[in-house]
Amino acid sequence: MRRFPILASVAAATLLASLAGAIAQQPMQRVQVGVLECRGGSSIGFIVGSVTNLGCVLRVNGAPDDSYVATIRKVGLDIGITQESALAWAVYAPVARLGPGDLSGNYAGAQGSASIGVGLGGNVLVGGSANSIALQPLSVQGQVGINLALGVEGLELRPGR
Repeated sequence: MRRFPILASVAAATLLASLAGAIAQQPMQRVQVGVLECRGGSSIGFIVGSVTNLGCVLRVNGAPDDSYVATIRKVGLDIGITQESALAWAVYAPVARLGPGDLSGNYAGAQGSASIGVGLGGNVLVGGSANSIALQPLSVQGQVGINLALGVEGLELRPGR
């Protein structure tokens, strides 16, 4: 039984690495413009998916913080309960500076995470304006709870307060 979370984590890492490589090979040039940090409350996995709401902030050196509200929808294996989550993505865009609200839009990609007590996860997402923004190469996710998730993830970002 202890092998299943380890095997699932290895499978998730392999999937995420292959998607990150495929996205990195796309012809569009992107530059890192900042870091998107998100925090959220509890989430319950419903075996085939879940929905989580987060508060996010885009942090760019020399610019005021840009707030967003995020909704993450997962489809795939998602079993368990998490009390809180924190995610951080490097944000890559076709331009060096983004204006307020420019990250708004829908993103999609692959996701994998596991936790027993404290856990880790990763996400590979592309979207935004004409799929020109990448939340890459892999996000770092920390969570508290007990869960196992592997599948496809959609992220909707809206301007926040």
